[in-house]
This record gives sequence, C-alpha cells and structure tokens, in this order.
Amino acid sequence: MKPKRRRLTFVLIGMGLLGVAAALVLAAFRDSIVFFYSPTEIHAKALPAEQRIRVGGLVEEGSLEKTTGGGTVTFRITDLAETIAVTYTGILPDLFREGQGVVAQGRFQDGVLKADEVLAKHDENYMPPEVADALKKSGQWEHMKDAMQGAGQIPGEAAK
Repeated sequence: MKPKRRRLTFVLIGMGLLGVAAALVLAAFRDSIVFFYSPTEIHAKALPAEQRIRVGGLVEEGSLEKTTGGGTVTFRITDLAETIAVTYTGILPDLFREGQGVVAQGRFQDGVLKADEVLAKHDENYMPPEVADALKKSGQWEHMKDAMQGAGQIPGEAAK
C-alpha cells in the first residue's frame, strides 16, 4: 500500500470513529435536552406525550386551584393568546401567584402539562427571557407591558 493511500485510509477511519463518537454523545444528550415552548407554539405543534418540555407564560388570573389535603395545584399558563392547563404536586415557589411570569417543566398527559418543576420570577421587575420572547412573538408584549405598568410594575431589561 502506498503511503498516500495509507494516510487516506487512516483519515477515513478516524472520521468514521469521530462520527460514531458524535452520534453517541448526541444520543446521550437526547433525553436531557428540554425545549422551551409558549402556549401558542404548543397549540400549533403536535408534541409527543413522552417529550419533556418547558412552558412559559403568565399564570392566568383566576385559574389557580389547590386541592384539599394535598399539595397538588392546578393552574393555566397563558401568553395572552392561548392557555395551557398545568398540574403540579409539590411546594410552589414563594413568588408564585396569578398574573406573574412562570416557567413549568414536565410532560403532557391527556392535554395537561404534568409539571415536576415550577419556576417563578425572582423580583418584580424580572420576566424570564423565554417568557418575554414568547410574549413578543405572540404580539402580546405591548398589552402585557401596559398591564404591568398599570399594576405599578416597571418592566426590567427583559422589557426592552
């Protein structure tokens, strides 16, 4: 075998091994990758039930219900265009309340997001960037900005 052909064979084998390694890494990350969606995007797409997702928006006013005796709460997340029903069992963050930005992570079952993690904003002027972007995409940001200013809240950097 000529030296040039030997080098070419070595390079091809190396590229094949690198491709296999990349495929194995992507397969390992596949289960831990969680995509963010707004309620409008969820209604527009058919997501598989077993897919783990993050949903962000505002907790719809009047939608929060707590079960008696249990730590299960139900509420709806809205981007002011669409809503998603959420069920969560556990302790909610102290800052969780209706009309505030929230991100819930979990899986869909029977049209309801069964959340295993709920994150709330950490101060009055903060809006999770994903939520702000989703509101801007849905065209509801100006309405939300006006509502926040009307409630005495001044949007922070995410509002710009």
